[in-house]
Amino acid sequence: MGSWRDYVTLLHPPYTLWHLSYVVLGAALAPTIRYDRLAATLLAFFLATGIAAHALDELNGRPLGTRIPSSVLIVLTAIALAGAVALGLLGSVLASPWLLAFVAFGTFIVLAYNLELLGGRFHSDLWFALAWGVFPLLTAYWASAERLEPAAAAGAAAALVLSLAQRTLSSRVRTIRRRVRDIEGRIAYADGTTEEIGRRWALAADEPALMLMAAAVVSVAVAVLLARM
Repeated sequence: MGSWRDYVTLLHPPYTLWHLSYVVLGAALAPTIRYDRLAATLLAFFLATGIAAHALDELNGRPLGTRIPSSVLIVLTAIALAGAVALGLLGSVLASPWLLAFVAFGTFIVLAYNLELLGGRFHSDLWFALAWGVFPLLTAYWASAERLEPAAAAGAAAALVLSLAQRTLSSRVRTIRRRVRDIEGRIAYADGTTEEIGRRWALAADEPALMLMAAAVVSVAVAVLLARM
């Protein structure tokens, strides 16, 4: 079944909180925050991106190296994705039928991105930024405002750029951690000194930068929400 550490690894807490922060920012940018809809949207995205997407990613090649059985990952994906869709359908009945479009896109992109469907056409830096940054923000904005306004576009632009920066840093970190066995070399500085480099050196800047960015985005989301309360 895998240990509890495997499930924590699967959830990717810093990244999951990062992406959920875009949901909070989207709702906070809306003219009126509807807290019940924000809570439902947060839960839906936690199920879809925090659980289903990561479980699918782990099924596709075991990049995280967990010991969670494939059957459990499949069940987690099915239950989480079904829960997210159910919340979206409920929202379309109680709030606006236009939410069906968000539900359809969200379901498609979780499967297309993580399973690299259609030859991996949707598994790119741009689609990552659109699906994991722009989409949560716009969905939460729409859930509260039932329309999209210039504030939503500006927020979406910020989420797009931040997500592209995240992808730029995480791609190298992911490659080094999952595919590189060793790095050997030496840096020769202008003053004549030298420094041996290895895997730790290669990760020394990018990985802390990602964690700091995640903490910053979460902090901004909390601050903006508190300011609106």
